Amino acid sequence: MSSVAVLTPESFAEHRSGLKDQEITGCVPEDEAYIPTYLEAFPPLPEKGAPGEKSGEPASAWGSKIRPIKASVITQVFHVPLEERRYKDNSQFGEGEEAKVCLDIMHRTGAHIELSLAKDQGLSIMVTGKLDSVMKARKEIVARLQTQASATVAIPKEHHRFVIGKNGEKLQELELKTATKIAIPRPDDPSANIRITGTKEGIEKARHEILLISAEQDKRAVERLSLEKAFHPFIAGVHNRLVQELSQETGARISIPPPSLPKDEIVITGEKEAVALAVNRIRAIYEDKKRKTTTISVEVKKSQHRYIIGPKGNTLQEILEATGVSVEMPPLDSASETIILRGEPDKLGPALTQVYAKAKSVMVLEVSAPAWLHRFIIGKKGQNIGRITQQLPRVHIEFTDGEERISLEGPTEEVEQAQAQIQEIINDLLVRMDYTEVNIDQRFHRHLIGKNGANSGFFFFF
Repeated sequence: MSSVAVLTPESFAEHRSGLKDQEITGCVPEDEAYIPTYLEAFPPLPEKGAPGEKSGEPASAWGSKIRPIKASVITQVFHVPLEERRYKDNSQFGEGEEAKVCLDIMHRTGAHIELSLAKDQGLSIMVTGKLDSVMKARKEIVARLQTQASATVAIPKEHHRFVIGKNGEKLQELELKTATKIAIPRPDDPSANIRITGTKEGIEKARHEILLISAEQDKRAVERLSLEKAFHPFIAGVHNRLVQELSQETGARISIPPPSLPKDEIVITGEKEAVALAVNRIRAIYEDKKRKTTTISVEVKKSQHRYIIGPKGNTLQEILEATGVSVEMPPLDSASETIILRGEPDKLGPALTQVYAKAKSVMVLEVSAPAWLHRFIIGKKGQNIGRITQQLPRVHIEFTDGEERISLEGPTEEVEQAQAQIQEIINDLLVRMDYTEVNIDQRFHRHLIGKNGANSGFFFFF
C-alpha cells in the first residue's frame, strides 16, 4: 500500500532548522546554499476571484509553473488484405496463430493490439501505445502476419551510407516508417542493389524514400516537378510501364510517389541533358491529359470499393489499360463513397460500365433465422458452416449477435448455392427444435448448470 506524506509549516520549520545545523559540503558556494522558508518553497495556490487575476498579474508563483501535458499515447489502424494474410484459418479466429503472434508482440513491445475480421476476411488491426512501441509493434505485425514480398532498388554505392545514416539511425527509422526489412550490401560487396522485404505497399514506400535519399546526394542534375497527383497514373502508365520506358529512353531516373503516399512531387535525377529530356516528356504528357481529360463522379457503396480496386490494385490497372481512364478511389479509412473517373469524354462511358460491373460482381444476401438458432446453424466447432465455406471458399458468411439475419457475400452463383444450403439447415432445425424463455432466480442457476457444467447441454443462460 502506498502512502502520502503531508508537510506542514511546523514540520517544515523543524526540517529547516535541522538542515541549518548540518555542515554544507561539496562544490556549491556557501552563499548559494540558501534554505528557503516554507512560504517561499510552497507558495499558496491562487484563490478564486483574487484581485491579482483582474490586474493581469499571476496571483502566485504556481501560475507561471503550470504547463499543459501532451498526450504520449497514439493509435494506428491498418488493414491486412485476405490475399496477404499469412494465417487464414477463420474457424479459430481469435484463438489461432494470429492471436498468439499478437500476444507475443504485445509482450515484446508494450503496445496494445486489437484484431477484427473484416467482411472481405482481411484483418483490421488497431495498435495503441507510445509512438516508439506502436511503430515497433506495427513492423513486427507486418513481418509476422502478412505474406512478404521482396524487391531490389539500385542506387550508387557511395549513396548507401546516407540510407544507413549515423549509427544506423536513418535505416532504422526508414524500416519502422515503412514496416519493411532493408538489406544493404556490405562495403566490400560490389553490388549496388538494396533488397527490400515487406508488403507490396511497404516496399513501394521504402523504394521511393531510398530513391529520394539518393537523389539528394546525387551531384548530377535533380529536378522536382509538382504535378497534381490525380494525373500521376497517366505519367506512370499501366503497371508503371510508361515511366519505365521514359527512364530507359532518356537515361534519367524518375521517382513517382506510390498511390498510397499523398505527394504531388515527382523527382527526376541524372545527367543534365537526360533530366531535361525527361522533364519535357513528363510535362507534355501532363499538359496533354489536363487539356483532353474531364471527370465524372459516381457514388458506390463503400463495401463494394474493394472489388473495384481488386487484389493489389490490379482491377484499377485493368480499367486504365482497357479504356485509358484513371479511377480515383477515396482512402480506405475515409467514409466517402465518391469515386472519380478521369479520362477522355468518349472513354468515360465504357470505364463507368466496367466500374459498375466490378462493383456488382459480388452480391450480398440476407437469410432470416432466429438469433437463438445461430449457434446450431454454425454447428459444433463451426462444422456446418465449415462444410459450406470449404465448398464455396469465395462466399463470406457473417452472423451478428442479437440480430435475426445471416449475411452472405460473394460471387452471385456461389452466394445463391450457400443460401440454399443454409436455408435447408434452418428448416431442418426449426422442425426439430424450439425455444422459450423461463425466468429463474439467479441463486438456482448453479444447480441447473451442475457440477463442472454437467447439465450445460440441457440449459442455455443469456
